[in-house]
Amino acid sequence: MFEIVCSQLTKTFVSASGTVTPAHNLSLSFAAGAISAVIGESGCGKTTLLRMIAGLEKPESGTVTFKGERKTPSLSVVFQEPRLFPWLTVEENIALAVRHEPHSVQKEKTGRMLEMIGLTQSARAKPRELSGGMAQRVSLARALVSEPDILLMDEAFSALDALTRTRVRNEFIRLWQAHPMTVVLVTHDVLEATLLASHITRLSEGRAITAYPVSFSYPRNLATPGLSALSESILNDFFTDVGPTKNET
Repeated sequence: MFEIVCSQLTKTFVSASGTVTPAHNLSLSFAAGAISAVIGESGCGKTTLLRMIAGLEKPESGTVTFKGERKTPSLSVVFQEPRLFPWLTVEENIALAVRHEPHSVQKEKTGRMLEMIGLTQSARAKPRELSGGMAQRVSLARALVSEPDILLMDEAFSALDALTRTRVRNEFIRLWQAHPMTVVLVTHDVLEATLLASHITRLSEGRAITAYPVSFSYPRNLATPGLSALSESILNDFFTDVGPTKNET
């Protein structure tokens, strides 16, 4: 398993409307084999951080280091939009991530993912035949099917309806427990972060300003003692001016 270490990351975008710095000397780490969440208001730098970890965005300064058993980890990304190949079926889109496996293994893994996301009956459908939520489920399955060392998720559950979101989250946790991977979940949903993550970092204006350890055992739900209270406490922090980085205990 791999730890992700981000050291003094800085990234600036310049446009006609001015300069934006979504990462300002940003340093934080994500524990190996754990689910970590990054929360914050729109424009705080969550997605830019994820893209720098994925290697899709180059920082002007600073480094992203993967510390693990091998030199290079396998890595999958789930974006806010599905990004499916329109000429492939649902099943083929998922199987693409395990195309180097024997055909029998591809079928077994793809079938398991289709069952997890509840789209077995739509295996031969094309992306244009899917709703936005269905397409996002396929994108999630494609990222998970290869059992990557690192999984980066950018609002991966936001397009799902409430019932499907709950079911897919629960299945995701079961899969993660069976095949541990390092997960970084970017979300605007504080409750989602407390349901899934063992550590939450809040960003503001490109800086990590608050860290929240989350010690509840899995699986979690709204009835988990203390979970709702923690969510409320984190939400309250959004309405309170905060100074330098603080740790909630």
